[in-house]
Amino acid sequence: MSQAILEPLEAESPPGKEGFSALLSRQFEIPAEVEASVRDIIKDVRDAGDRAVADYTKRFDCPDFDVSMLCVAEDEIDRAYSRVDPRILESVRKALSKIEAFHGKQMPVSWFDTGSDGSILGQMVVPVDAAGLYVPGGTGGSTPLVSSVLMNAVPARTAGVKRLVLATPPGKDGSVNPYLLVAAREAGVSEIYRMGSAWAIAAMAYGTETIRPVDVVAGPGNIFVTVAKKMIAGSVGIDMVAGPSEILIIADDSADPSFIAADMLSQAEHDPMATSVLLTISGEIAEKTCSELYNQMENLARAETARKSLESNGLVLVVETLEKAAEMANRVGPEHLELLVRRPWALLPMIRHAGAVFLGSYSPEPVGDYIAGPNHVLPTMGTARFSSALGVETFLKRSSIISYSRDAFLEDAEDVMNLARIEGLTAHERSVGIRLKKDRS
Repeated sequence: MSQAILEPLEAESPPGKEGFSALLSRQFEIPAEVEASVRDIIKDVRDAGDRAVADYTKRFDCPDFDVSMLCVAEDEIDRAYSRVDPRILESVRKALSKIEAFHGKQMPVSWFDTGSDGSILGQMVVPVDAAGLYVPGGTGGSTPLVSSVLMNAVPARTAGVKRLVLATPPGKDGSVNPYLLVAAREAGVSEIYRMGSAWAIAAMAYGTETIRPVDVVAGPGNIFVTVAKKMIAGSVGIDMVAGPSEILIIADDSADPSFIAADMLSQAEHDPMATSVLLTISGEIAEKTCSELYNQMENLARAETARKSLESNGLVLVVETLEKAAEMANRVGPEHLELLVRRPWALLPMIRHAGAVFLGSYSPEPVGDYIAGPNHVLPTMGTARFSSALGVETFLKRSSIISYSRDAFLEDAEDVMNLARIEGLTAHERSVGIRLKKDRS
């Protein structure tokens, strides 16, 4: 075990308790200088519009960028189809179909209830008019995040949003990866703009000369994108303020250590700040998993990122029972929770807090990232205790409907006036009283 990146710890030992306490207190710290920088960027975009967006894009992404390059033309998207592998396009369409099917089942309905007094009460569910979808560049455009396009566009389109606006940073030559363009077209995106980072978020939220503002902004991104979304929240809706990726695995002695390690690494390769945790009732599984982590990591393209993640935020704990593991998992509220146990469905009722739950050895987290159907935009940093995955609800509004008949009004008028009077709101009282007085005259 001398070469292991992680060492198993007994959950009840002092080091185990210390490690779990650190996990519970994990935070996504935002440096003050980043907040100040993003605040300045948002102000620049609000003040200067297209010019500010073009200046930032030229400075950070494409040296020859100008405003005329901002909007991706339809013929460029048409040409992109000839540049993508047909097999990957087939996979995109398969994923799209499954994501559409899942999100279609999420749609709430408007409802109306008629009372015996003639009153009608209800709730009207309608989509926002426009949604802004942010997709990171992905290693300068060389690793297009196609799944992010699908996971953000599909629920918006399913909700009935008419105008879908996608923003993604261009490469140094001003291009947008053809796979992103094709995925956007397939998913029903209306407009695509070459812009990234905080200036893209600001442009979608507040609008520029070229870009009409949207009502909701969704999509993943780096710390500048995250802070920008946090700052515009309230002016427009946002999906969530997400932190680094997380996975927690509960395993018994039936689990395959090579599967566990592979799944932990699937999150560790995202970011040095990602969190990968194993809670197991088997000391042998814990030992073998730590060996597997070392062996498998050496073959990863992002091995150094994975190593830093495991060294900083990895944890392998041996617990007494699966019930105890479930209790600990609920306290963590992980983004992704895998149940690699003999009877995962028996353990599921004990789980209350997780962004997504994966049951059994053949339900690894990546199938949820790409093709299963549920959304992969999930709450992190323990926020699964009170929030949910991105879905059609992110792009919908609920309006209450109230229609009183005369009889219903007369039945409730005195009570409304009593309540308004005790709160000292005399205009509220008069609003009802003036109708009551006229009705009695």
